Amino acid sequence: MLFNSIDFAVFLPVVFVLYWFVANKQLKFQNLLVVAASYYFYGSWDWRFLSLIFFSTLVDYLVGNKLNSEENLGKRKLLLWVSIVVNLGALGIFKYYDFFLENFVQAFSFFGYEIGAQSLNIILPVGISFYTFQTLSYTIDVYKRNLKPTTDFIAFAAFVSFFPQLVAGPIERASNLLPQFFKSRKFEYHKAVDGLRQILWGLFKKIVIADNCAEFANLIFNNSADYSGGALILGAIFFTFQIYGDFSGYSDIAIGTSRLFGFDLKRNFAFPYFSRDIAEFWRRWHISLSTWFRDYLYIPLGGSRGGTWGKIRNTFIIFIVSGFWHGANWTFIVWGFLNALYFLPLLLAKKNRSNLEIVAQGKWLPTPVDFFKMSFTFGLTVVAWVFFRAESLGHAQQILTDIFSFSGTWLPRGADFIGTSIHPFVLLSLLVIFISMEWIGREGEYALEKTFLRWMRPLRLSLYCLLSLIVLLFSGQENTFIYFQF
Repeated sequence: MLFNSIDFAVFLPVVFVLYWFVANKQLKFQNLLVVAASYYFYGSWDWRFLSLIFFSTLVDYLVGNKLNSEENLGKRKLLLWVSIVVNLGALGIFKYYDFFLENFVQAFSFFGYEIGAQSLNIILPVGISFYTFQTLSYTIDVYKRNLKPTTDFIAFAAFVSFFPQLVAGPIERASNLLPQFFKSRKFEYHKAVDGLRQILWGLFKKIVIADNCAEFANLIFNNSADYSGGALILGAIFFTFQIYGDFSGYSDIAIGTSRLFGFDLKRNFAFPYFSRDIAEFWRRWHISLSTWFRDYLYIPLGGSRGGTWGKIRNTFIIFIVSGFWHGANWTFIVWGFLNALYFLPLLLAKKNRSNLEIVAQGKWLPTPVDFFKMSFTFGLTVVAWVFFRAESLGHAQQILTDIFSFSGTWLPRGADFIGTSIHPFVLLSLLVIFISMEWIGREGEYALEKTFLRWMRPLRLSLYCLLSLIVLLFSGQENTFIYFQF
């Protein structure tokens, strides 16, 4: 079920009414309703994979409770490895089996040996990378005694399967979300209104910005050999805003929907394209995943505490693993490697935490220096996104070669975009409006949270109506979200 679908437009109010008017003041009934709604929401894609999420839930629930009563260190480690093997094993089979098999066969073919191996060609369960990491964090925290395990299976199942963030995050920690299932929840009008406001902004990002950018990005990347360097740059920029609008839009809708039910999810994006260096970018992009890798991989490896070579090794490990998390393709691995290269000079110069405050805080415009830094960082991310979007390393190389060739017909032409549903000038105008609103609202959790609340009520309502009208104008196609494939 898609957030931008008619099905969800019916599903959400039905669950909302049942939650607040039927199960109200009955905490266990509310939690049970969340589980039932979440399983229905997830099963609307493919009901067969409900068994997978249930199995993962059951294993980590049992392991967590056994860890609580087990004092023997060896047995505790064994229990932890049971959780790790079950969760990462399922992820590896569904997501990475064919990738490793294909590369294994190619490696032996290189030395003249032919190996007959059968790929699985199985469907990747939606959201498996997200809920796998979410349940793993629970087991690891219980193992480290940073968290008390729960004996309430329904509450734990609700934590694992919570439908707003189930298939594309934010990746929640048990320490933040799980305790909320044990607290009495009362409907708060201002919280619900704020949630609806964030949902509206998320839908605008997805339907108006991401989906329209996707049309141009797909056209250009899928036919890259036919386009000039200038047109390819536009394609890369359109994809840069497509993936941001798509993924951060999903997070906004997820967080806003959670508020409707009295839950607070962690922030997942903090205006990353206003970053002044790549370290700041990664503190602001997909925050729940970045902090997951930081806490459960980077710090256990030694983080930045060791010598220079240790820091370099840990940096490349975390970025390459992050790239591989996104998909079984060498393009994602190179994307991670490239970001590690971007990050490395800042780490070695000890400037990776130089820009912790909001850019131009309290000011209308950035300084020329900040503007240059933001532009340079944005340019680096655009180049990296080419690898993320390309079908293969050869495809990415061809695109970047054409971009930097500056040959005769380098500038884009109007004929390049004949047949698109929206004129490129209209899309660029929408992007200018979008970036301006993001800049104005950059000191809030999301663009509409604080700044626009200072407007007079009629102006504020007019803005919401205008955004709703634009969203409806561009609605019609239920385009899936990019991160569903991860």
